[in-house]
Amino acid sequence: MVPDSVILVDGAPVTEAELTYLALVNYGAYTSFRVEGGAVRGLDLHLARLEASAIDLFGESPGEARLRELMRHAVADRDDCWLRVSLFSPEIRPRDAGWHGCPRVMTAVFPPPPPLGEALRVLPVTYGREAAHLKHTAGFGLMRARRTAAAAGFDDALFVGEQGQIAEGTLWNIGFIRGETVVWPQAPMLAGVAQALIGRGLESVGLNVVSEPMRLLDLGGFEAAFLCNSATPACAITAIGTETFAGADAMIARLQQAWRSNPRQPI
Repeated sequence: MVPDSVILVDGAPVTEAELTYLALVNYGAYTSFRVEGGAVRGLDLHLARLEASAIDLFGESPGEARLRELMRHAVADRDDCWLRVSLFSPEIRPRDAGWHGCPRVMTAVFPPPPPLGEALRVLPVTYGREAAHLKHTAGFGLMRARRTAAAAGFDDALFVGEQGQIAEGTLWNIGFIRGETVVWPQAPMLAGVAQALIGRGLESVGLNVVSEPMRLLDLGGFEAAFLCNSATPACAITAIGTETFAGADAMIARLQQAWRSNPRQPI
C-alpha cells in the first residue's frame, strides 16, 4: 500500500540537506494539480509551465520526457492524489547566485485538497507578485495579503495595482460575467491552467470570452465574479471589498462544465 504523502527529489527520497536548502533558500518554481487514474486535465499546460519556468530561472529544462517519468514514479499506484512538481537547484545561493544548468525536480504527493469554497468574499490589496508570469515559490507578499484579508474579515485577497487595476488573486485567477461573456482582466499575472481550461471549454457551454483592462471602479458593470484554480474549477465571488454580487449558481455550473469538458491526459 502506497503512503498518502511522499516527497522525492529526482525520483529518490528527499534528503535532510535538500530539505535544509529548501527551507533556507526561496528560489524556484512549481505547478500542482489533481491526478485521477494516472491522468490530468491540462497536463500539457502544466508541462509547458515547468519547461518555460526552468529556462527562465535556471537556463535549462529537464525536458518533458524526464518530467513525465518523475511524475509517473511519484504517483505510483495511486488512483487519486494531488501532485506538486517543483524545480530548484542547491547550487544557487544568496552569496553565489550565478549558476546556470538543469534544475532538480521535487515531486510531492498528497491527498487531494478540497476546493477553496463555494462563495468567497475577497479584499482588494494593493500588491503585484514579482515576476507575475511565473508560478514561483516566493510567497511572502502573497501570504501577507491573505493575512491582511483574514484580519479584515474576508476570505482571501485580490491583487490590484496602485490605480485599482485588477490583476489576480493570491492562489487563483479572477473572472467576471457580463451577459453571456466571460471577461478576464488584462494585467501582469500568472496565466492559470484552470483559467485556460475554462477558456477552452466556453464555446461548448454557449459562452463567449474577452480580455480587457479593468479597475475596481468598473465592477458595477458585471453581473457576477468568480475565481478558479486547479483545486477549484469555478467558485463564486460574492463580494470584492464593498462591492457585492448576486448569487450565480447557474453560471458557475456552466463554468465548471466548461472546465470538465477538457479530457484527462495520461501522464
